[in-house]
Amino acid sequence: MHESILKGKKILIVEDDLSSRLYLNKILEKTEAILLNAGDGREAVEFVENDPGIDMVLMDIQLPVMDGYTSARKIRELRREVKLIAQTAYSFTGDMENMYESGFDDFLIKPIYSKQLIEKLSSWFNRDPDI
Repeated sequence: MHESILKGKKILIVEDDLSSRLYLNKILEKTEAILLNAGDGREAVEFVENDPGIDMVLMDIQLPVMDGYTSARKIRELRREVKLIAQTAYSFTGDMENMYESGFDDFLIKPIYSKQLIEKLSSWFNRDPDI
C-alpha cells in the first residue's frame, strides 16, 4: 500500500557514501518512484534548481562541499513545496532543532530500515494538502 503512494514521485537521494546511496536506491526501486542521485549538497541544490519536477529530497546531513543544513536552506529558498527529509546518525535535541530551522520537514535516524523508510516517505504524500 505505502509503496504505491510513491509510484511516479521524483525523489532526489543525496548521500556521499556510495554504499548508503546504493542501499537507499535498492529499497526505493520497488516503489516505482523516479530516483535521482547527488553526492554532495551543492549538487543537490543544482538538481532542485534545474528540475521543477522533484517532489522530495532525502538528504544526509554530513555532506562534502555543502552540508545538509546549508543545502536545505538554499533548497527552501528555491522551492517551498518540495518535501525535505534529513537522514542522520545524530538524534540530539539540538540537531533536530537545526534540522527544522534549516527547512527540513522530517528526519530519519540511521541506520535506516526499508519499512521505516517507505512508511516515512509515503506519509508525506498521503497528507491532506490543506492541513
